Amino acid sequence: MGDHIYTNGYIRRILQRTKSIAIVGVSLNSLRPSYFVARYLNLKGFKIIPVNPGQAGQTLFGQTVVASLSDISEPVDMVDIFRRSDAVGPIVDEAMAQFPDLQTIWMQIGVENPEAAAKAAAAGIDVVQDRCPKIEYQRLFGELRMAGFNTGVISSKL
Repeated sequence: MGDHIYTNGYIRRILQRTKSIAIVGVSLNSLRPSYFVARYLNLKGFKIIPVNPGQAGQTLFGQTVVASLSDISEPVDMVDIFRRSDAVGPIVDEAMAQFPDLQTIWMQIGVENPEAAAKAAAAGIDVVQDRCPKIEYQRLFGELRMAGFNTGVISSKL
């Protein structure tokens, strides 16, 4: 995977301004990483819009699962992608067409697509590749510290 360097400030700004997140490829299976991420972000107050064509019509955290980003009629701040890297291009194209005010394209750990990232960035959209918003939220807002992780964030908290 690429060695993407993002400042703490960049990631923090994204997470602080984001209110709604469409999670593409989220699973309703509580054992899957995408479920854990969606559940955590939902508990932290983010509005989660689940996107999974195989589970469309079902409910996850009070929201109806939709088949595609095109099925979402409300604004979305961030699209979080839990799909293979080679599937990212069309997802980014669809996101950019569907959400004129889209702020962030986020690709999960192990997911990268330099071409799609460049296209989104050229349109003024912030891009994060090969990271997890749950882990970054915990790292930047102090929760990983309780589990004994070195978060790389200097804090005066004990």
